Amino acid sequence: MDAVNIALATTDKDKSIGKVSKFNNILAGLLIVILSIILFFAILIYAIPPLTELVMKVNGFAPPSSEIFSPTPKDYAKIKLLTGKMQQKYVALTPPRPYIVVNTTYNRFKLYKNRRLIREGFCSTGSYTLLKSHFNREWIFQTPKGFYRIQGKITNPVWRRPDWSFVEEGLPIPSQNDPSRWEAGVLGDYAMSIGDGYLIHGTIYKRFLGMPVTHGCIRMNDDDLEAVYKTLELGSKVYIY
Repeated sequence: MDAVNIALATTDKDKSIGKVSKFNNILAGLLIVILSIILFFAILIYAIPPLTELVMKVNGFAPPSSEIFSPTPKDYAKIKLLTGKMQQKYVALTPPRPYIVVNTTYNRFKLYKNRRLIREGFCSTGSYTLLKSHFNREWIFQTPKGFYRIQGKITNPVWRRPDWSFVEEGLPIPSQNDPSRWEAGVLGDYAMSIGDGYLIHGTIYKRFLGMPVTHGCIRMNDDDLEAVYKTLELGSKVYIY
């Protein structure tokens, strides 16, 4: 019996030692984690800034100064020279003659003369509507984007109705010289051609100005159209985006 008691006592002692050893291992692991975190933040706070400054110096970058920048006369001369070059580039890229810019997203136009904005307002551009006929023909009513020029100017224009105008109304398409092709009073008092059948003209549907409702042309109200017509010349630039 004594031998058995000794064996049980030894076993209990081993278990206690094992528990203590396991606790010590856990405690050591936590201590290592805490020390690692402290070391990481110490490096982040004390070591990285000097290293960053050293790298910047090696690569030719001066560290930011806490002092307020005070330009010298030499700095002012450089700024003046740079500003002059930028003004020259602006003048070179800006047409000296009158021109117009049309924004098809917001349906607005801006008219320029002598490199100054002299008028702006609403217009109407292409609706992007797809029209199909029974003869496998189709049209997409969009205003072309890009750079164009005024190719022709006319007062009291008469509209020559294209095929799609009749298809849109469900009417039979007449011959090319049929009198029904011609319709007066729907384009306003003025019209300017930019090529490929597209015009800048007036409209009888003024309540739709500012909306994309046209078949590709650019519509304006009477006052804006007159100002644009009298300002733009043959060959004047038209920018559409």
